[in-house]
Amino acid sequence: MAQRRMFSKKVTDTDTFLDMPLSTQALYFHLNMHADDDGFIDNTKTIQRMIGSSDDDRKLLIAKQFLLPFDNGVVVIKDWRVHNYIQGDRYHKTQYINEKSQLVVEENNTYTKRIQDVSNMDTQVRLGKDRLGKDRKDILSGSDEPDRIPYKEIVDYLNKKTGSKYRSSGSKTKTLIKARVHDGFELKDFKQVIDIKTEQWLSDQKMNKFLRPETLFGTKFEGYLNENKSTRQPLTDDDWTRSSIQTTTDEDWR
Repeated sequence: MAQRRMFSKKVTDTDTFLDMPLSTQALYFHLNMHADDDGFIDNTKTIQRMIGSSDDDRKLLIAKQFLLPFDNGVVVIKDWRVHNYIQGDRYHKTQYINEKSQLVVEENNTYTKRIQDVSNMDTQVRLGKDRLGKDRKDILSGSDEPDRIPYKEIVDYLNKKTGSKYRSSGSKTKTLIKARVHDGFELKDFKQVIDIKTEQWLSDQKMNKFLRPETLFGTKFEGYLNENKSTRQPLTDDDWTRSSIQTTTDEDWR
């Protein structure tokens, strides 16, 4: 690092600079003397203590834009290149590469922080949040993908087979159907489950109450689908008595 520093009266003779307290001006000069060859300083508080300056002096230099701060505590002299020109054989590149990449050298040789184009990022974040909000709403309401998910066909088939009057527009029913579709099941699978369980339960007074969307299209859907309807018979009273099903609740069938 070069041992000599220069100061331009274009900076130090301005009213903005001279109107600052002497302690603030002194801190500025000392910071310039301790900066690296690109104008960066990482020990401002040490220099403050060394010369008896205060945090208010540093904050004023930042407020007046004589210093540009970074989140990690490093600062850079805004007018460093106005003050100093260091020959190549004496110049040592700053170690604060990331901070320097955030700066632009203006035509008047002053540093300015690069203005990031956040418009696209803001748009992406906003769209992402909108999409997330819509997805959450769709999951609750079952309103997504009406053309791909045959809600009405499934519920109409259930009503036809069981004599029920369930609505395909019900949010809970649509959520269950949508979940199974997202698992990879198709219309024919829903109809097969309805056929299997209708054959097993419709004539059984203890079981026919479970011929409903909450039971048929719940988490046991795949198990129902893999049952063989032609070989399964409705449970008899003796079977019901011996079976552990006797102790199940409505929730167990959902």
